[in-house]
Amino acid sequence: MKSDPSVSAAPFRGSTGSVRGGEPRRAAAAPASPGLLLEEASDLLVVHLDFGAALEACERALRGLPGGRTRDAPAAEPAGASMEVKCSLCIVGIQALAEMDRWREVLSWILQYYQVPDLPPKVLELCILLYSKMQEPGVVLDVVSAWLQDSDNQGLPEYRVVAELHLQRVLLPLGLVSEAEEFVMGSRVFVEEQRQRVLQAVHAARQQLEKKHSGFLEAQKLNQEGSLSHQFLSLLMLLRQLWDSATSRLLSLPLKKSLLAALILCLLVVRFDPASPSSLPFLYQLAQLYRRIRKATLAHLHPLLLHD
Repeated sequence: MKSDPSVSAAPFRGSTGSVRGGEPRRAAAAPASPGLLLEEASDLLVVHLDFGAALEACERALRGLPGGRTRDAPAAEPAGASMEVKCSLCIVGIQALAEMDRWREVLSWILQYYQVPDLPPKVLELCILLYSKMQEPGVVLDVVSAWLQDSDNQGLPEYRVVAELHLQRVLLPLGLVSEAEEFVMGSRVFVEEQRQRVLQAVHAARQQLEKKHSGFLEAQKLNQEGSLSHQFLSLLMLLRQLWDSATSRLLSLPLKKSLLAALILCLLVVRFDPASPSSLPFLYQLAQLYRRIRKATLAHLHPLLLHD
């Protein structure tokens, strides 16, 4: 419900003393100024730990402020103190959202009240630190890049701080080493000593990234080798099981059948022709082996028969 402008503006125009001293009830009925709402929100956030109420107070105060410092704003709009209050309200709102574990909503909530080039440096720094701490720096990558590319922002005294945070907390953690190096070389905000120091940090990050990549490749190679060795061991175990099964099968057969199976196996493995003259010595040795085995077996069985 909108109130009459003449009524709402009356307490702030001339009767400051009556509002503070003699008529506190009439002052309470008037809508609170953004400054008072800022104090209320800070009190709710820090003292009472009522984060939802603090966020609501910030939103009420922000709705009561002018549009803010935009490029197309008329000169009659208040700046200075009101913009400082707006920035402080946004900072309190960011803290309230973070305390309620709604940090993912911070950037979209801020962009309701600011255009990207008009973001205050303090608010942008807080967003970078928040998303970097939550290991989501990619969320603010495009916003910070657009803010840094704006020509009006490059003359701000806080520009170098935002640039260093963007480099150390956004680009390098994301592995954008080439982009970081191009940003440092193309930016005029760094003096030569600072540029060399930042380039050393970029080169160190590049080496760490390459080392991490090589370690990942080595681990992947070891995993592949381990998989191949595991498959080879499985194949050996399977062959051993097949050999044990075949051996137990042959041992369970009679002696003649075992020798015949051994001869067939030799024929299959060695692949020689029994009719060729070169295979006669092998057949002769095999026959001699058969006679020895038979003699030893009969000699072992003969005492048993006599005992029976």
